[in-house]
Amino acid sequence: MHKQVSLVSFRRPIVTIRSDKVHVVGLSHDLDSQDSEIESFQEKVFKRFHDLSVADDDEFLSISWIQKLLDAFVGCQEEFRVILCNNKAYLLKPPVDKFLSEFFDRTTKALDICNATRDGIEKIQQWKKHLEIVLCALDCNQKLIGEGQIRRARKALMDLAIFMLDHKETGSVFSHHNRSFGSLQQSKDHNRCGSGHSRSLSWSVPNSWSASKQLQSMANNLVAPRGNELAAVNGLSIVIFTMSFILMFVLWILVAAFPCQDRGHQIQFTIPKHFPWSTPLYLLHSRINDESKKRGCQHSNGFLKEIYQIEKCINHMTDFVDSAQLPLTDEQREEVREGVKELSLVCEVCKTELDPLERHLRDVFRKIMSCRTGGLELLGFA
Repeated sequence: MHKQVSLVSFRRPIVTIRSDKVHVVGLSHDLDSQDSEIESFQEKVFKRFHDLSVADDDEFLSISWIQKLLDAFVGCQEEFRVILCNNKAYLLKPPVDKFLSEFFDRTTKALDICNATRDGIEKIQQWKKHLEIVLCALDCNQKLIGEGQIRRARKALMDLAIFMLDHKETGSVFSHHNRSFGSLQQSKDHNRCGSGHSRSLSWSVPNSWSASKQLQSMANNLVAPRGNELAAVNGLSIVIFTMSFILMFVLWILVAAFPCQDRGHQIQFTIPKHFPWSTPLYLLHSRINDESKKRGCQHSNGFLKEIYQIEKCINHMTDFVDSAQLPLTDEQREEVREGVKELSLVCEVCKTELDPLERHLRDVFRKIMSCRTGGLELLGFA
């Protein structure tokens, strides 16, 4: 009997372990020489996510780290695509056909989460506009700070606090007019899908859409191959399961990191034992768990490092403008100077790195679409 424990949002996540063992190490002893390709794929997945899991604290969950996460995912998916193309003759044989069909159904849901993450990036860019008003008002190097500057900074901080709270509690205002990474050409792919493939919602994410529910639907029935399924059809079931799990796990990290619509429902998924890549995924999960304990998911817009820095700066600057007595003392001027410096640094990071991140995410979206379209053609759905 398999044991499974609930993973409750990002606040107290618990990774569950299946009691059945998945013996991937040494699998090449049981399969033919073609399995060297599959074993190499598993090892490369391990290497990519190991490097991510051992990042130092200053880099972990930063925008630059997320860029590396997306690079790792794209690398895995490209190698996955090559394996499928090299094994076309086996893709319609059971149980591979079923596993692959389920994978492409998950990629449809993945497009929605890419769009929701893009909305999260846009929210941070909107925050930055309010923060720039604060920086301008409290710039000690250009003007004396008087009542007008304090009032202007206070209003910008209050507007930003309301803006962030509304997004956290009621979802994105952008959900009313979601700019999908897709285009009208995407309908061609939608029309090709058989009954087993859900239509992507990435055209428009309504207010009722839930990032956590979408993740849960991707995690449902995501179970490692067992028994004869492991070695069936040249071991392709292992590759498909690995890519399915990596897809879901990477999107889980994105939802954890960025402000997304509805991050607060229960999510259940299982990290299997005895896959080469299990260990770095356990470590990544544990580190994100530590972030959730430090910040508390109910009071955070996301675990991205820059979001934490923005929230910290907002709290500090709000305390200052609420307690400031004019004229400012030298000590108070130094305090505001340090606060402005810290806020300037995080704003500069957002200014230079958010646009490249959005372009990178757009590229991931398109590669998922391309992989899905090519895979459906191989399966005969096109």
